[in-house]
Amino acid sequence: ELIAGNGLIEAATFTAIVLGAIAGKIAVSLFSGVTAIISLVLSVAAVGWLTSLWVPTTSTSVSTEKINFNIVQETWNIVASCSKQREVFLSILGISWFWSVGAVFLAQFPNYSKFILSANANVYTFILVIFTLGISAGSLACNWLLKGEINAKYVPLGVLGLTLFTLDLCHASNHIMLTNEHLLTLGEFVQYLNGWRIVFDIFMLSICGGLYVVPLYAVIQTRSRKHYRARVIACNNIMNALLMVIAVGLTMLLLELNVGIVDVFLFVAIVNGIVAIYVCRLLPDAMIQSFVRWIMITLFRVKVEGLEHYHAAGKRVIIIANHTSFIDVVLIAAFLPHRLTFAVNSVIAREWWMRPLLTMVDAFPINQASPMAMKSLIKVVKKNRRCVIFPEGRLSLTGALMKVYEGPGLIADRADAVVLPIRLHGTQYSIFTYLKGTNRLRWFPKMSLCILPPTKFNVPADIKGRRRRELISAQLYDLMTRMMFESSDFNCKLFDSLIQAKKIHGGKHVVMEDIGRKPMRYSTLLTKSFILGDYIRKHTQTREIVGLMLPNSTASVVTFFALQAYGRVPAMLNFSLGPANVLMACKTAMLNRVYTSRKFVELAKLESVVAMLTEHHVCVTYLEDLKTQLSIFSKLKGLLYARFPGFSYARLTREQSAYDPTVVLFTSGSEGSPKGVVLSHANLQANRYQLSARVDFNSRDIIFNALPMFHSFGLTIGTLLPLLTGIKIFLYPTPLHYRIVPELIYDTNATITFSTDTFLSGYGRFAHPYDFFSVRYMFTGAEKLKQETRRLWSDKFGIRLLEGYGATETAPVLAVNTPMQNKLGSVGRFLPSIEHRLEPVPGIEQGGRLFVKGPNIMLGYLRSDNPGVITKVPSGWYDTGDIVAVDSEGYITILDRAKRFAKIGGEMVSLTAVEGLLKDLWPNYHHVVVAIPDSRKGEQLALLTENENATREAIKSHVQQQAVSELSIPRKIFAIDRIPLLGTGKIDYVTAKQIVVERLDS
Repeated sequence: ELIAGNGLIEAATFTAIVLGAIAGKIAVSLFSGVTAIISLVLSVAAVGWLTSLWVPTTSTSVSTEKINFNIVQETWNIVASCSKQREVFLSILGISWFWSVGAVFLAQFPNYSKFILSANANVYTFILVIFTLGISAGSLACNWLLKGEINAKYVPLGVLGLTLFTLDLCHASNHIMLTNEHLLTLGEFVQYLNGWRIVFDIFMLSICGGLYVVPLYAVIQTRSRKHYRARVIACNNIMNALLMVIAVGLTMLLLELNVGIVDVFLFVAIVNGIVAIYVCRLLPDAMIQSFVRWIMITLFRVKVEGLEHYHAAGKRVIIIANHTSFIDVVLIAAFLPHRLTFAVNSVIAREWWMRPLLTMVDAFPINQASPMAMKSLIKVVKKNRRCVIFPEGRLSLTGALMKVYEGPGLIADRADAVVLPIRLHGTQYSIFTYLKGTNRLRWFPKMSLCILPPTKFNVPADIKGRRRRELISAQLYDLMTRMMFESSDFNCKLFDSLIQAKKIHGGKHVVMEDIGRKPMRYSTLLTKSFILGDYIRKHTQTREIVGLMLPNSTASVVTFFALQAYGRVPAMLNFSLGPANVLMACKTAMLNRVYTSRKFVELAKLESVVAMLTEHHVCVTYLEDLKTQLSIFSKLKGLLYARFPGFSYARLTREQSAYDPTVVLFTSGSEGSPKGVVLSHANLQANRYQLSARVDFNSRDIIFNALPMFHSFGLTIGTLLPLLTGIKIFLYPTPLHYRIVPELIYDTNATITFSTDTFLSGYGRFAHPYDFFSVRYMFTGAEKLKQETRRLWSDKFGIRLLEGYGATETAPVLAVNTPMQNKLGSVGRFLPSIEHRLEPVPGIEQGGRLFVKGPNIMLGYLRSDNPGVITKVPSGWYDTGDIVAVDSEGYITILDRAKRFAKIGGEMVSLTAVEGLLKDLWPNYHHVVVAIPDSRKGEQLALLTENENATREAIKSHVQQQAVSELSIPRKIFAIDRIPLLGTGKIDYVTAKQIVVERLDS
């Protein structure tokens, strides 16, 4: 505000000068001689007196300081006292020099216009107006550049600009074509190209003047001592007047010596050049920083966010940042206000290309082999220094976070410093990285710095040694991953992200393929989405929920984004639930139209589902039939929209935001009737960015996705994450083909895939040991990962299975084990920005019922008893219904679902734990334990198993060996051929319980 106010004052001052000059011209034209002078002086006096009436009164308290009425002595005292504040006094001298230069120009502009430009008074007035506008523009530009920061870093740039543009003005003035016939009018003057050059020079030197003087005013107002502020203002006025008188006097002397006006301007430029050299010597860092910043903004359009967090951090600060390019040091040094200390590897610091970069900063070479290096850096930080450390210790080879060292955290802890995280983005696409082949590199990508709020590590003082190091290391890693997530653009619509992915990776980048083996590029995906979406638009309404009943295929993805392109909401129907449940889902979401494939309906034998939907007036449309209904005009329109996708999509969905519904998924119904889960763009985007903050996905990966898109994991992580990140996906329609899936993973060279324990167990039995040679990561979820499945994959394929945890309502991932943080038996740690709390459950001693909150939590439910109405999550906290335990390191262990406990004789018995005991006893079979009513003990256990030789005696013996309560022994045992499963691979507990009830009744 102070800088902006000073800018406005400068603009107003020069406007007043121009108006005064124009008023003088009018007075001279109306009156003559002494009358004109007297009228002008009286007018100025009257305006000054009226203005003084608005000056606020001072305090009534009387100063005890003795007033010296010796004017010369008091003036000297004022100047002498201010000279003791070097920074303030230098600023006063700088301001005075500015007014001196301004006085020379303003005094000589009339003669310059008449005798040099051979132009009339209108041209002179035009020049004054341009000069005033330039001062105003420079003053306001200074406010925009500094963004509220009180700093003189642009002063060298301003004073250098004054010199350069004054020199060019002199050069241009020597090439003016004079005419003796008459003075040029304004219209005639602007016809000359050289005339516009002169106008440009005057405008630019005045802009540089505003850029030069406004920060100096801010410095003297903020850096002067409180009780001496009046003396500082007085000193400033004295020095302004003194130097202006000297400047005007020297100008008069030069003119008396027959020095031309242009030569006077040249003399001013030379003296100003000397001043510029002096200023640059006073502020060398500011000069270099300003120049580098200008280069970076010009080439890379750098944007800085959160600079207020930098100022809030104070002086003793450890700045941490991700490290993806050699230009990171330049970016941070150029755009953070102060001279920073960079911790640099001593070997790299000696490289020739690194030395010029280190001239902008205070380099602190670190020999990693020396145990004293960290202690030395701690001493530096304790001196209230701002130190920059890259926690990864090396350039990223993936574009994502790599191993994070605990050093910065330990230094911050021992130096009692705050930690300031900074996310650098865009540098990974520059030519200064090691990511050639991983990213599509460009010469001048757009870059940004996102500064997050400062923080301090919270470690109890009584924790010492290795344990303290481990806690600090974990907190530092969490801070880095949270920084990566919170600085991402997750408040963005899905189709916007698809358009942005095309810009980053190129329209020819292949992003998906299915069993038809016809690869699809970004450009093709966008074009087909617009063409198909235009057809769907004619038969649906904006924001209408539209059903999709399709397998994993490129056609499914195109249809999904076709709906997104025109603001429709796809509802992904789980066709494996049977006709009744599919119809219930349609009624719950109030679907009037479902898109499917005739070929898919035939192959999946879904004729009964289609018949039931049609019978209940749901319009079923086959995609194959649309080919004949798409006109040439529609195709040309789609091509045009795809050529300008950003503009087209913005026009089509201008009233929609990232917080509107974007998809409806249905719960699997494993324990009851399916509900519609409404997710927004921001929910899905947040979850993909949360996972990307922990796992190093990159465009060299190939993801094999056999999980159906009606499954939350199959949609968000298996489809949207790769599509919007530039990762190619191979879509396969079913995970049940235990022999085919491993062969295709081998054939496609897939590096990442997702599955469930049931499917992984099947693949493990039938796959060749080399089928998964290319797989980097295999993630598993949806059901508990059994120990024998983990051991099978480790022994046979050499692959570590990474277990995760989530729910459809959380879009879906809540926690996951990663290559850097993995604990057997757990489902990993919570992803960034997910809050949690555990509520105690009566009868259960360990753990509690898990509630979560975060940006990935759904908008709400669609329920069958209130169709089409979204029931929101109370206070944003979602009840997972799971009983979990969270250890001191943050790892989560799933104990059971709250609904999967039986109360037998007053004791709570976990059905999942009983199933685990039975799996240990008979590992080659699948088992389901359900609770049924019991008149004596409240409930009893019934076992549904694929082991036809299962006996209660064998179970009892095993339970006794494990020292487990005999309440865990099922009272009833029923053998069946196959345990019922849902399409997602989960056990269908509803059907299982129905089978048990039917067996009991029979």
